[in-house]
Amino acid sequence: MPKITHCIFDMDGLLLDTERVYTEVTQEIVRTHGSGNGKEFTWDIKMRCMGRTMQDSTNIIITELQLPLTPEQYIAEKKRLEEEKFPLVKPLPGVEKLLRYLKDHGIPMVVATSSHKENFLLKTSRNQELFQLFDHIICGDDPRVKHGKPAPDIFIEAAKLIGNPAPENCLVFEDSVNGVEAGLAAGMHVCWVPDPNVRSRVDGDSGAVAVYSSLEEFDPEVFELPVFKLENGEIHDEGDVEKVLS
Repeated sequence: MPKITHCIFDMDGLLLDTERVYTEVTQEIVRTHGSGNGKEFTWDIKMRCMGRTMQDSTNIIITELQLPLTPEQYIAEKKRLEEEKFPLVKPLPGVEKLLRYLKDHGIPMVVATSSHKENFLLKTSRNQELFQLFDHIICGDDPRVKHGKPAPDIFIEAAKLIGNPAPENCLVFEDSVNGVEAGLAAGMHVCWVPDPNVRSRVDGDSGAVAVYSSLEEFDPEVFELPVFKLENGEIHDEGDVEKVLS
């Protein structure tokens, strides 16, 4: 594997525990508007939405759950509910340690999130110090992103923001299948950190070079990066990945 020199991160469900909020909000809307139609917001439907743009995921949900709402009505109600919940989300396990490690070792980092800028600011309002570790952030409503995940556009544009390295030198971190497909389509290496409910529904590794249950398991030596160290200088064992390709 070529040396990894740059890192690109998804946000929802990878850095922040926002996918839980998406599920809660969608289920509440379904209870209100879809009661009696026998439709449920299952993980199979959620997987199709994960990583996609707001418009794409909205269309999937309205169609699959047969909701009597226009996309505009759905988005307005979704936004109202999310405004109460998103400011309370916290970073997921292993996130802060990994980001500070990469920052300390001078690895350029960029967030490439399908979230619109307004939602990004809402979600990160109580985690601003963490996101200041990134060199750049690009959101799903950026005009440079012509097509949402699983198209590679957002990762290609993200790489341009941190020096436009060769794709094979970029490591993408993703939690969604759509995001993994986007990273691979961009010609980059992908670390996949799926929710257990997603992992149980997908055979194999989806093409990822490594599969983790959380970012706490990330092993920098696999990618020829310096080892993690504890404050006392001892080497810290980060655990085994599910699969690593040589």
